Amino acid sequence: MADINLTGITKKFGDYRALDDVSLTIGNGEFVALLGPSGCGKTTLLRLLAGFETPDSGAIMLDGHAVADPARGIMIAPEDRNLGIVFQSYALWPHMSVARNVGYPLEVRRLPRAERDRRIREALSIVSLEAYADRSPAELSGGQRQRVALARCLVMEPRAVLLDEPLANLDVHLRETMQQAFLEFHRRTGATMIYVTHDQSEAMAMADRIAVMDKGRIRQMASPETLYREPVDHMVAGFVGAGAVLPVAGVAPGDGGRCLVRIGDDDTGVQARICARTLSRATANLNHPDERIGDLGLCLRPEDVRVDDGGSLAGVVDDCVYLGGRFRLLVRIGVDHIIPVYAGQRARIGEALRLAVSDGWVFERTEAA
Repeated sequence: MADINLTGITKKFGDYRALDDVSLTIGNGEFVALLGPSGCGKTTLLRLLAGFETPDSGAIMLDGHAVADPARGIMIAPEDRNLGIVFQSYALWPHMSVARNVGYPLEVRRLPRAERDRRIREALSIVSLEAYADRSPAELSGGQRQRVALARCLVMEPRAVLLDEPLANLDVHLRETMQQAFLEFHRRTGATMIYVTHDQSEAMAMADRIAVMDKGRIRQMASPETLYREPVDHMVAGFVGAGAVLPVAGVAPGDGGRCLVRIGDDDTGVQARICARTLSRATANLNHPDERIGDLGLCLRPEDVRVDDGGSLAGVVDDCVYLGGRFRLLVRIGVDHIIPVYAGQRARIGEALRLAVSDGWVFERTEAA
């Protein structure tokens, strides 16, 4: 398996900068998801790793060896990088059996028949398709075809596996089934895996770490738990997980890495977590008159808020949806802000409520000047 390092990668298509000075390190055997909206650069980054595109600047290293470095004239061909790729479209040969689809890369490499058969059997066993070896792709379900594509990738014994939105064409049930199949594949093989998706639930369910991308840059790379609980900026807070971002009028230091957050123009305040650097900058004393900080935001997740008659926030119910065992309320605070809240009973549209906040995360909405 492989460790992967990208340093200062930039890629332009005409005047459009698809990737802008991207650096990324992926450990041997790690499962990393590239997550972001359409056009953020995640597929371009995957194609650069695969060797289908050439970076304009920067370097790509696999196991410490450069496979792309335009400054040194290095560009290793895709077939020589030994990377497995699973596409959204499966890309199976309809006239070949499952076994031959899986083994075709080995035919191209002219491996002996006995060796090919052994590796085909092992790959089909890993994806639980041994009994389907003689079937044609037309006789398989969408999830089974995706497993064939994964087995074909595995049979090459690649240094890393690249997956480009492989579940996009499947229905909800099959997507969940294939998520488990990918996780099982990762556990059994220990393969380094890079998974491109715009679906945050897929990324959160499978990845060891997630790189959230936007406008050609990586905004934050962290574990799913950290991205959800401690987003670094407004884009990440809004893109990852359900929740709300409220503007912060001011903060005061508290205990245990927490602070008192003032919301709006009144004295309404709630307790929230804040990183030490942001708290230090936000409460800079008069000995540092030139200190500047970007706008502060308060990220609230539904589980951070509850309906409570004694709560500090007043709002009005905009929507109420039954989720099975609980209700999700959308509560309007002021004019522009909607907070999702989980409740045990139905609320009427237009009903006035008070909310208590048990937790939250304060971050800088914009970069410091």
